[in-house]
Amino acid sequence: MIDLSARSYKKELLDSDNIPFADIRQNMKELNTVNTWLGGHRITLDGIKEMALNHKAGKPISICEIGCGGGDNLQVIKRYLRKKNIPATFSGIDIKPECIAFAKQQYPKMYAQWITSDYRLVNFGDNKPDIIFSSLFCHHFTNEELRSMLLWMKENAGSGFFINDLQRHPLAYYSIRFITRIFSRSYLVKNDAPLSVARGFTKKEWSDIFETAAIKKFSIQWKWAFRYLIIYKND
Repeated sequence: MIDLSARSYKKELLDSDNIPFADIRQNMKELNTVNTWLGGHRITLDGIKEMALNHKAGKPISICEIGCGGGDNLQVIKRYLRKKNIPATFSGIDIKPECIAFAKQQYPKMYAQWITSDYRLVNFGDNKPDIIFSSLFCHHFTNEELRSMLLWMKENAGSGFFINDLQRHPLAYYSIRFITRIFSRSYLVKNDAPLSVARGFTKKEWSDIFETAAIKKFSIQWKWAFRYLIIYKND
């Protein structure tokens, strides 16, 4: 049995350099499938719905995802807002040029602003997005790095930010390990999916991270399957 009493800091394969584009492409495709079938995209939409409640009608909502990967989350959000007749603009930031290239290739009509960069180096100037969010991104970082990330999102989001990430739990770990061993064709997914859970969080850990960042008035909601949706709204 794996010890999940504390977060793992073992590096995921996806965090390595020089991964062939074909391997990243297969990884991104399978992650989209996982998010679709296990409710990850639904949780992201829950965050958007709550953050957009007080948005001024008729004014486009500007939405930015950090660690956007292949752009699937932004596409899901765009499709939802279009059905609701809510105008929006989109931007996606990822440090890996291969991910940005795949996003552009996969969604040529997305008309998003795709940015290849460490999110910390992006300067929005006077055009700060209304909403910044991340999905399955935070578990790649240490708690201290997350403190800085929360402060960056707070500073750069006009309305606030939300996070969709994994709960560290034995059932989640062994379930995704079994599922990916049977169905995945990506060595990245087979290795990184269970490791991502081991790098995930407890509710108390999230509360502690927000406390060290001196950020208050946030909410943490548990979501199926083994995720947390954390929402912060600017005053």
